Amino acid sequence: MSSYFDERTEKTLTAIEDVLDTLPYFAREFNVGISMRTMPLTRLGYLRDIRVFCDYLVKRKFKRDNLMVIDLTVEHLAQVTPTDIEMYIDYLSMYTMDGKKHTCKEHAKERKVSSLRAMFKYFYKRERIDHDVMTKVDTPKVHLKPIVRLDVNEVVDILDEAETGENLTGRQKAFHDATAVRDEAMLSLFLGTGIRISECVGLNRTDINFADNSFMVTRKGGNTSILYFSEEVADALRKYIDWLDGQIAEGTPFGKRIYDPDALFISGKGGRMTPRAVQMMVKKYAKITTPFKKITPHKLRSTYGTNLYHETHDIFVVAEVLGHTDVNTTRKHYAAMSEDIRREAVSKVKLRDKDMPAADADDDYDYDDYDGDDDE
Repeated sequence: MSSYFDERTEKTLTAIEDVLDTLPYFAREFNVGISMRTMPLTRLGYLRDIRVFCDYLVKRKFKRDNLMVIDLTVEHLAQVTPTDIEMYIDYLSMYTMDGKKHTCKEHAKERKVSSLRAMFKYFYKRERIDHDVMTKVDTPKVHLKPIVRLDVNEVVDILDEAETGENLTGRQKAFHDATAVRDEAMLSLFLGTGIRISECVGLNRTDINFADNSFMVTRKGGNTSILYFSEEVADALRKYIDWLDGQIAEGTPFGKRIYDPDALFISGKGGRMTPRAVQMMVKKYAKITTPFKKITPHKLRSTYGTNLYHETHDIFVVAEVLGHTDVNTTRKHYAAMSEDIRREAVSKVKLRDKDMPAADADDDYDYDDYDGDDDE
């Protein structure tokens, strides 16, 4: 694992300890109990959600007991009812915590309920509570979001804009010369391989192998995989690396600022690009080329997934390349093809097809008489 992921893990573990200091002791038990089968980022998300739930309990469920969050015990969890959970889900629509107002929409509620399911299941399996209240609570209904992706012409437009900067503002153009080659290479890599933003910023120069156009990537969960890129992506990466080497060799201000020479993608300050910086870079070009679509690095991943499915019609190939452990996640990319499928279906049904054989006069089934739903 590269130093980037080591550093990220270290920061996450520190953040976990900070959250645990504000939580009851049972949260530490839970964190340790699931540490062998979950990543630190997952546990941090669980603990932050549990903190919201514990805050709710002392404000609503056990308000008369004048408890602090850290005073809660597993015995208090055992007193939670399905109605309490349902009221908590409703509470999440708008609540105040640490003096700040928060709102949760469908997906945020679903995630917080998922965290509670993991916690209650853990203590039930450990026989610390005699029942798992979450088995009696329905998961909040979540409406599927429409898949946003770039069309073929929009892919060309965003790459051209990164290359030329023709429509950037005056201030943006001032920085464009120092970032154009890098930005084009990053966008090409996103659109040509479908990697995640964390996988992109975690790349080191030694991970790239131009001998067979492959690269080593650290996947979500910490596993490493070898992926491949096209010659078009290879050209963009070679161009960027040659430019970067030239900056260092010529002793330019940019070259002198570089303090993380192992990183593939370098920021203007000389260090490894951060996920936030990548998000802002994509937003800058997308705002010009696709102003009516909210394009993020993940939407570039969806674009690649959709295009790959369109070419292969094999959802398992898409799942393998995108690094999905559950093919149901990949189906979201398949769902994005529904518009194309509906458009194609128009030409499949003929109203007056002269080549269609005439109906058999002795046919026992009369379709004109059928007006019900076919359940078979």
